[in-house]
Amino acid sequence: MQKETAGDAPSAPTTRVRHRKRNSDVGAGAGKPNGSHLLVNDSKKYKSFLIRAYSTVWMIGGFALIVYLGHLYITAMVVVIQIFMARELFNLLRKTHEDKQLPGFRLLNWHFFFTAMLFVYGRILSQRLVNTVTPDKFLYRLVTSLIKYHMAICYSLYISGFVWFILTLKKKMYKYQFSQYAWTHMILIVVFTQSSFTVANIFEGIFWFLLPASLIVINDIFAYICGFFFGRTPLIKLSPKKTWEGFIGASITTVISAFLLANIMGRFLWLTCPREDLSTGWLHCDPGPLFKQETHVLPGWISNWFPWKEITILPVQWHALCLGLFASIIAPFGGFFASGFKRAFKIKDFGDSIPGHGGITDRMDCQMVMAVFAYIYHQSFVVPEFLSVDKLLDQIITSLTLEEQQALFMKLGQMLQEKVIGS
Repeated sequence: MQKETAGDAPSAPTTRVRHRKRNSDVGAGAGKPNGSHLLVNDSKKYKSFLIRAYSTVWMIGGFALIVYLGHLYITAMVVVIQIFMARELFNLLRKTHEDKQLPGFRLLNWHFFFTAMLFVYGRILSQRLVNTVTPDKFLYRLVTSLIKYHMAICYSLYISGFVWFILTLKKKMYKYQFSQYAWTHMILIVVFTQSSFTVANIFEGIFWFLLPASLIVINDIFAYICGFFFGRTPLIKLSPKKTWEGFIGASITTVISAFLLANIMGRFLWLTCPREDLSTGWLHCDPGPLFKQETHVLPGWISNWFPWKEITILPVQWHALCLGLFASIIAPFGGFFASGFKRAFKIKDFGDSIPGHGGITDRMDCQMVMAVFAYIYHQSFVVPEFLSVDKLLDQIITSLTLEEQQALFMKLGQMLQEKVIGS
């Protein structure tokens, strides 16, 4: 990206030629007959198909291994993905000529990024960190103190970045510097904040991370395959290679897969149990009513046509249908947004780190939309509304000091004793 933007300097004629070539590559389909840019008419489609398939197999294999390793490893994977996405997007508006006149200015982008990371993940993982260090008295006091002042620490870091930005303002560079400042905050809001919901889903149970993520992958794969072999009708101008045949075929496949995958994943405690701390050991828990089998008797007309008289399903499979519908109908609009974004900047992909797929951001556009929906759906329709003893204890441990907890214990004991005597 830095080489491409270097064309702003008048002494770089070769980069200007490259810049024009990039524009023509993106808009090449504009002057072609309708439908000539579809995959079904692409003479090089089989070569690109093999490259894309090879990369997909490696990604799915690596993803499966990380899921097997557990919650912390999945979280680390998400953090690495976020860093690569931020790097791709930061580079999108960088200009080498201007950056040379502003030494250290790039560090400011990463300062805001890691401040946001500290704030968001501190909020998500604070209680689990407390549960992890509770046996150690010193670490427990240290962690609870840090959590108490967590917001103040993050705000101080942000304000220091803000002051740093003001002090580095340079004459004739104001427009570039303020555009970088706004661009950084846009990345944090649109990209980082949305993708951080993924980590919240992981600790509610890997199931609530793995199923939505898998549905997006399935939808993407079958949209490509159906469009590859049957695509004839363009779907949206923002993404010329997307077709109605691919969209409909992928939607049907995704909904069916959601119902079946929920039944398979819901049988493993490793996937369904929430993680209450930051350890890496195996989990054992009561899976709850959502993951307990229910038997339903089929209507007589179905039994006449098929050999089954009853069917066993998990209640969570009905929730999976909602996730499947969202993944097949709404989540693709995250991809359309990214397509329009790339056209606005006249680029084909956000990067080239994944052969046949583009950059990390190209693969995560729909995942971010899906992660937010999965979290909101889980909190709104799956998590029980009443407060449990465990949640109350978590709030007491997090919010009160050791002396306040002891005072609460004594007060509660007196109240219970008075009730027993009174009865």
